[in-house]
Amino acid sequence: MKTKLFSVTIADCEIQTFRSGGKGGQNQNKVESGVRIIHHPSGARGEGREERSQLANKRRAFERMAQTKEFQRWAKSTAAKLSGQKSVEEIVDEMMQPHNLKVEVRNEQGLWEEARDE
Repeated sequence: MKTKLFSVTIADCEIQTFRSGGKGGQNQNKVESGVRIIHHPSGARGEGREERSQLANKRRAFERMAQTKEFQRWAKSTAAKLSGQKSVEEIVDEMMQPHNLKVEVRNEQGLWEEARDE
């Protein structure tokens, strides 16, 4: 069974509306049916402008925002922090410590060997 660690709703995002332009005649030029959703903690953005309805475009924009790489990365990092696991950044920092690194160089015969500190 899955447990919910956190949730992101439309209330957690900035919503911008705009005139979408393009096909649709006068309605597109007069009505602000285009929607842009910005999730500031992750920097993710999504836009919807295909539909005539602002509500339908808002749904599309939220879905697109949630599918971005920025949002996915933020969600994984947040879930790891809340579940008590290490974040990706912490794991990378740990692995980059000198005692975890192995440096190899080519010798005179062109074979790889571990570098010696001299």
